[in-house]
Amino acid sequence: MAGAEPRRLRRLTAVTLAIAGLIVLPGFTVTPSPSPSDPDPLRAAEYWLDDYGIRDAWKTSTGSGVRIAVIDTGIGKGPVEFSGVVGGTDVSGLGSPDGRTPVGARDPDHGSWVASLAASRGTSPVTGMLGVAPDAQLLSISVGFGVSASVPFAEQIAQAIYWAVDNGADIINLSFTTNTPDWDRSWDDAFMYAFEHDVVVVAAAGNRGSGTGVVGAPATIPGVLVVGGVDPHGRASREASTQGITIAVAAPSENLLGVSADGKVVEWDGTSGAAPIVAGIAALVRSAYPDMDADDVINRIIRTATPPAGVTDLPDPLYGYGLVDAEAAVTASVPAVRENPLGSLAEWITIYRRANLVPDPEPTVPPAAVEPLPPVEQQAAASPLLPSTESLLYGTVPLAAGTVAAILVALGVTAAVRRVRLAPRAPRR
Repeated sequence: MAGAEPRRLRRLTAVTLAIAGLIVLPGFTVTPSPSPSDPDPLRAAEYWLDDYGIRDAWKTSTGSGVRIAVIDTGIGKGPVEFSGVVGGTDVSGLGSPDGRTPVGARDPDHGSWVASLAASRGTSPVTGMLGVAPDAQLLSISVGFGVSASVPFAEQIAQAIYWAVDNGADIINLSFTTNTPDWDRSWDDAFMYAFEHDVVVVAAAGNRGSGTGVVGAPATIPGVLVVGGVDPHGRASREASTQGITIAVAAPSENLLGVSADGKVVEWDGTSGAAPIVAGIAALVRSAYPDMDADDVINRIIRTATPPAGVTDLPDPLYGYGLVDAEAAVTASVPAVRENPLGSLAEWITIYRRANLVPDPEPTVPPAAVEPLPPVEQQAAASPLLPSTESLLYGTVPLAAGTVAAILVALGVTAAVRRVRLAPRAPRR
């Protein structure tokens, strides 16, 4: 990768997502092609596979033997793309015991979209959407993001993390934000449990276009691999990302694809999509280096990232250490580390919780020290570049009673679905 743009950047021209006559072959082995182009227009639309070295990384690793837990609205049960799901649960009291029934009145497909970016297996060896780590396994943990859930949100997340770790997760993906830097104390123990069991935790930074001006928890928790978003040209996204000193790397967050619970394919934006791309890269690294610990996996991803041109003070509040490079992450020579380069939650707890102090996650700096993204313009009714009214209404909802005061759950904040385009699918055989 060179300068400010992703490796081998090639802007795709208009690609139709209407695919007819697909024949689904259940039980096929995933064999992603290293070719830089695909005859299948759906795969050709996945520009990040080429631009961020993912296809080249597949020559070394496809994620086999690695398990990614998606803590979200649940992963759909029907689509063959999700044949890599090996287990799941519901922690909201709203879903099914296996975590495969989409939860939520708005955007219930969010978890399916996230999972498909991480580890979709396509509809055949040569057709259908492929995730970054197509041979990785998935765990589906459904969470209720609204006030209708019988279990408080903070408790749901803690339970979900414990369950994921106990059921073999190597990586946990969290594509949501609370829009506040602080987090419930129950998360201290839950995240420590994940770190102590050598799990890589990946979180979305949030989206300015949906109200997140600066990263909020879980993206403020030390040790979490926080992902910011960039447009197809590798530039910080105006609305489908945010800024903050905890952002570790940047990945695509615009013009993404996702497989819905019913098998339809949509186009969407948000760091909710950037996070599973990085979770998939972490799976490629863990598969290529089975004995590597989580700290070194994270270190590989951030040390092989490419800073944009002109960005020298790292980590940058928009890009972190730079744009991810999957091929370099699995092939480069990177010295080992003795601790998580993104900080220690245990140390944070010792300093702040046990001292009964309230930390200030964002140190006071002169305004000029962080160059903000351009202000988000007032949304036009038909603007294809900004979240829809429906997305913004879903952007933030209050937590259930008993959690940290003033925390707002913003599933929609990290998933601004824009102008959803459905791709018709032939009946599965």
